Amino acid sequence: MTSRSSVVLAFALAFAAFIIMPALLGKPFPPYPLMHWGDIFDLFAPLVIVPLYWLLFRDTTRATRGITATIAFLLLASLWIEGHGMHLSANSISNLLGPGSSATHNLVHFYDEVLSHYLWHFAIIGFSVLLLFHINSSPTGESVNWTLIALSAILYGFSFFLAINEGGTVPLGLPAAALIVLWIVFSKRRLVGKHNLVGFFLVGYAVAIALFLGWYLYWGGFPEFSEVGII
Repeated sequence: MTSRSSVVLAFALAFAAFIIMPALLGKPFPPYPLMHWGDIFDLFAPLVIVPLYWLLFRDTTRATRGITATIAFLLLASLWIEGHGMHLSANSISNLLGPGSSATHNLVHFYDEVLSHYLWHFAIIGFSVLLLFHINSSPTGESVNWTLIALSAILYGFSFFLAINEGGTVPLGLPAAALIVLWIVFSKRRLVGKHNLVGFFLVGYAVAIALFLGWYLYWGGFPEFSEVGII
């Protein structure tokens, strides 16, 4: 099976929206001003992203899915939700606390900027690996809709770069992106034009790597966007 290009596009749009929009919605939420509009928007992320991952997983594994693959999906979904939820709440509390160096500040920072990001971003990478692993090695005879897939992949690669760089998880995200691209090139390259997700992840992670490289060359490292005053 190959995932429908429309589902891939919907996933890429939703992924980008929930990575980008919360940072832009920083005004207080009128019914409860201790929260921001971005917090409210981000509450819906698991309700949108995880079902979209399931649609991609269902299409990809329909002929081969067993209990092991389903358990792997559920574990990754749980990790994604745990990391995202931890980040959402800790980030909201951090916004309320403001700058400081108390034990409370340090604990909130750990949950907000370290543990939650690594759990969440590991799950994002894990979903990519799971989907690619279960793609049938036999071409389906279908062709990739490159108009939608290229657009989706560029959007995903850009959003992945934003999440990983601002999340401070470059030691995880950049090597993982490189390994996924190498895996596709050496093991699944004949499927690039036959399976939407193979083309999507190849182009998406290649775009992310190019952005990481450009960022490194410009700054001499990987400073977060907030550290250089972009957000």
